[in-house]
Amino acid sequence: MPWCEPCEKNWTPTSVGTDGACPDCGVPLEGTPGVRHETQEIPATPWHFWVGVVAAGAYLLWRAVEGMLLLF
Repeated sequence: MPWCEPCEKNWTPTSVGTDGACPDCGVPLEGTPGVRHETQEIPATPWHFWVGVVAAGAYLLWRAVEGMLLLF
């Protein structure tokens, strides 16, 4: 949903112009579908996500070892 900071309004994608600007003040809106903005910055993955991935991997590895031990 396109949001305009100066107007403090949400706009529907059909009410925004083809250039992706606010109909009231003309400021370029972020989140307008079909309009590419200059800043395409990809946020970094947080460190606690990787801690969770490692913990889940260690758990699954341990469960695999336990399962193999039950077979013998």
